[in-house]
Amino acid sequence: MSNNFRHPEILEMTRKEGKVTVERLAEHFGVTLQTIRRDLSELAELGRVERVHGGAVLASGTINIGYEDRRQLNAEAKTAIARACASRIPNGISLFLNIGTSTEAVAQELLQHKDLMVVTNNMNVANILAGNSNCEVIVTGGHLRRSDGGLVGNLAAETIRQFKFDLAVIGCSALDRDGDLLDFDIQEVSVSQTILRQSRKIFLVADHTKFSRSAPARIASLSDIDVYFTDHAVPAELSQACKSWNTEVVSGC
Repeated sequence: MSNNFRHPEILEMTRKEGKVTVERLAEHFGVTLQTIRRDLSELAELGRVERVHGGAVLASGTINIGYEDRRQLNAEAKTAIARACASRIPNGISLFLNIGTSTEAVAQELLQHKDLMVVTNNMNVANILAGNSNCEVIVTGGHLRRSDGGLVGNLAAETIRQFKFDLAVIGCSALDRDGDLLDFDIQEVSVSQTILRQSRKIFLVADHTKFSRSAPARIASLSDIDVYFTDHAVPAELSQACKSWNTEVVSGC
């Protein structure tokens, strides 16, 4: 198989999995490690991927990957993270859930919770929690982003300012190793920052693939988060920083 045929499939695998390894690609295509390293170098030169130790990740950029791809990306880990997060959410509180596939997974785990008042700017979350008759659901206004069912913009932020939430559960598109939470849409970032200001406690749900991605807009820092739920141990330096910030890290979900 020539590289002209391998390249699109390599990119598709990278989009779905977040990271691909030289060994796995060589086995998948039945070629040598050298051949795959050459393929990845060529894709990196074209700006399609970024080389990392042992493989490659999607290239940093200003455009997020498709929503259905994000739903499938590390889906089992997202479910485990959501379950761990939901176990720490008590009944009878006011709760905000923002845009993202990870927060949708949390919503799925809240279908047996009672006496929640959930405010969301995520149409998918609202539809999921419509299945819980013991949950009051309030949807913000805002500009509908058809690609993922998110509501963004000034109207969404203005709705959020009318509340003071006991707890907010948020996701992000990427995480820097210095602890910054990143996203692609500046309007969504503005809404997320409003959520942080209007919440007494903040949970972040983000799997390890967020460290292999980049996005241009900063939401906040892990220092602003009370509990960070993830599937793998975080880098040692960041783990130490979280301790100094009193940010609890729940890993290995």
